[in-house]
Amino acid sequence: MSITLTAQDKTTLRTAAYGAVSLLAAAGVGDKPHKIATNGSIALASATGSIGHVLAAKSGKITLTGKSAAELADQVLPALTAAMSLLKEQDPAEAGNFRSTVLVAMDAARTHQDRPHPTMVDMAGKITAALDAA
Repeated sequence: MSITLTAQDKTTLRTAAYGAVSLLAAAGVGDKPHKIATNGSIALASATGSIGHVLAAKSGKITLTGKSAAELADQVLPALTAAMSLLKEQDPAEAGNFRSTVLVAMDAARTHQDRPHPTMVDMAGKITAALDAA
């Protein structure tokens, strides 16, 4: 099955994926947010398939604003659900690829920790719930 994404669809996918990593970095109490963001972003850059092409494209259209995790979550969690919905409509396999890619990025973001902080575990659960809400 072929997947056709508009520019807005691609922006939604990027916002959702990179926003999920940003949410984990914001929730990383006592950790170095840049390490969390770097590890998660490297995982996203390693994605394959149509999703990999979308996430690898250089685009300045990702705008995540806010001074708190709550403000960031208000943008990212709905984007995750929207991304899954639009992918499920076009190609369920790519929806699965996107979900898997975001979950791998979350795992990669936490690899430097012996035991993730409860706030990161909670945020990961919210991200997973948003992915599964579609």
